[in-house]
Amino acid sequence: MSTTKKPSIVLCHGIWADASCFNKLLPKLIADGHEVISVQYGLTFFDHDVAAIKRTISRVSSPVILVGHSYGGATITAAANDERVVGLVYIAAVAPAPGETVNSQLNKFPSDIFNRIEVADGRVWMLPSGTEFFAGDLPEDEQKVVWATHYAPASDLFDQQNIEVNTWDTKPSWYILCTEDHTVHPDLQRWVSKRMGAKVTEIKSSHVPMLSHPDVVADVINQAAAAV
Repeated sequence: MSTTKKPSIVLCHGIWADASCFNKLLPKLIADGHEVISVQYGLTFFDHDVAAIKRTISRVSSPVILVGHSYGGATITAAANDERVVGLVYIAAVAPAPGETVNSQLNKFPSDIFNRIEVADGRVWMLPSGTEFFAGDLPEDEQKVVWATHYAPASDLFDQQNIEVNTWDTKPSWYILCTEDHTVHPDLQRWVSKRMGAKVTEIKSSHVPMLSHPDVVADVINQAAAAV
C-alpha cells in the first residue's frame, strides 16, 4: 500500500440477519484501528442490496475491504467492481460467477437448514428450530436472540442475479470455511473457495463464526487488511 492508513472495513450480512449480526466483531476491528461500517440492506432485491453497499463505501475512507457473510458473498462479489475495493473476505459464503445464481450454487450441495423454513407473505422465514442448523454452537439464549432478530428475505431473492464480472478473479480474496455449517454446506464452501483461489482458514464453527468465534474472524480480516 502507498499509505500507512489501514483499509476501511465494510461488513455485509446474509439472510436471516441484519447489520447487527456483526456486533461482536465491530469492537475488535475498531480497536485494531480500522474505520468500520456494517451495511444495512433489505433482502428484497439483489441490485438494491448491492447499491446499498456502494452507498456505504462512500461513507468511509478508501481503500476498502469488503466482508460478506453467507448471501453477503454474492453482494460483495457484485459490489467489488468498485475501484475503491481492494480485497474480499468471505465468511461461510456463496460466490456466484456471471450466469450463476445463489440458488444454483446452494443446489449443488443441499443443506439441512432448508428443512426448517416457512414461506409466507412473499418471504422465507426461519422456524425457531432452525437455529440448530444456523447457529448451533451458540448458547441457547443467544440462539433465541438470533431467531428473534432474524430478517426474512424475499422468496425469489436467491434466483435474482446480476454478477457482471468475477471480481474474485481480479482482487485478492480470503475465505473462512466453517466445517460444522448446516446452512451453506462445507463442501460448497470448499468448492467456491478453491475456485476463487482464496486464502482459506478452516474453523470448527456453525454458520455464524462472527458470533461464535469473533476473534478468528477479526484475525482473518486483519490478515487481509495487512496484505493489500
